[in-house]
Amino acid sequence: MKPAEKGWLREYLEFRKELLKDLGSESKNSAHPEHSLYRVIQPTGLMYGQSIDTLGYNGTDSWSSKDRMKILLAESLISSSLLFHDKPIKNPDELSDAILKTLENIGNFYNHVFPELATPTKTLFGRKKTPLELAEKILDKRIEHSVEEGRNFWVKFFHNSLLFLDIFIFGQWIHTNADRIVADFFKYEREELRFSVVKIMALAAHANTTIEPEERKLLEYFLQSTGLPNDRKKEAVRIFEKGIDIEEINLPTNNSWILKKYFLEIAILTIWSDKKVEDDELEFLKRMCSYMDFNEDDLENSMMAIEGFVLEHWNELDYLQNKQNYKQVSDQFVKRLSRITASNKNRLLKEVQDSKELMSLLKGAKADVLTEAEKARMHTLLICALKIIPTFAIVSLPQRFLTLPMLLKILPNDFFAEVDASN
Repeated sequence: MKPAEKGWLREYLEFRKELLKDLGSESKNSAHPEHSLYRVIQPTGLMYGQSIDTLGYNGTDSWSSKDRMKILLAESLISSSLLFHDKPIKNPDELSDAILKTLENIGNFYNHVFPELATPTKTLFGRKKTPLELAEKILDKRIEHSVEEGRNFWVKFFHNSLLFLDIFIFGQWIHTNADRIVADFFKYEREELRFSVVKIMALAAHANTTIEPEERKLLEYFLQSTGLPNDRKKEAVRIFEKGIDIEEINLPTNNSWILKKYFLEIAILTIWSDKKVEDDELEFLKRMCSYMDFNEDDLENSMMAIEGFVLEHWNELDYLQNKQNYKQVSDQFVKRLSRITASNKNRLLKEVQDSKELMSLLKGAKADVLTEAEKARMHTLLICALKIIPTFAIVSLPQRFLTLPMLLKILPNDFFAEVDASN
């Protein structure tokens, strides 16, 4: 698959057909679709304007940031459509129909809501383009129009993270009938949501009463990428300098969980920009959570999701944090994980006890007689066991960071004693 060449979307669909089948057949009585979508998108880095995850595809070394982001955007739009499908998809024909409809929706969505990307539906010779051809061309344009190359995390964050708003608005668009009035509404929503991000940044920057130079630079990066009219840009600068009350943030009328999660994580990363979170900034984040009907667990989960993402991709993101901060981020993340495993000890214990293979491996680990293959298998099984904890139904575990010694470290202190007692 070569994302820079014609035909990449067809190759992507073939490569990801098993995952797309799983998403389409997911029980509609299981996790909320927005929770499932967050779990698909967040680990890739797309919410933070990064293009880290290459979806397990080999031969990606030659891909540019734009190539990677284009694949992630396609993945996210299609995943959103399948997760919000009105009923489980039961066979290959139904999956093909659902994907065809999704491709049609992608073309219609961008042609109506992003007029700057308008793409003819016919070729120069009058042939009507297929939904696949139109979607591929429009996604090419969308990435070329928006994605910023380079290695500066913050430039990429505020140039590219707005792609998440595409995915959010698209999730609403697919349930409407596309006409001019509907398109005008979504164009208005697109601008308002971008402006809401400015307000979130202003709130976070004022959380410790001092606007840090790093935070001021963030606004500059952001305004370069929003496409807001000049009068809204001037208003954004005024809001950033003066500050804003938390009640002035316009929350979505449908009370969308994933959009509020995005707002919260934008605020956390804005505060992170000077590489420290002070007590008054933490209090601000708690007030923000309360305003959005989130509890402290939601804040803890978002902090953990961001820390886990950074730690998992530290080599790719080493320009985000100074080297001396790695231990600080790592220690904080491990403490959060340890608290969660301790509070879910009984649930985790039962999951481990139900696996004879894992019980045997734990016994071998205690005696220090495991082979490298057995250690790798134990690592896999422990990660699977941790996923029984409700938090990890939403927050993905950074599997490269969580080595086997690290996994054993985060288990409750008396965990092995209780495992032994159950034998």
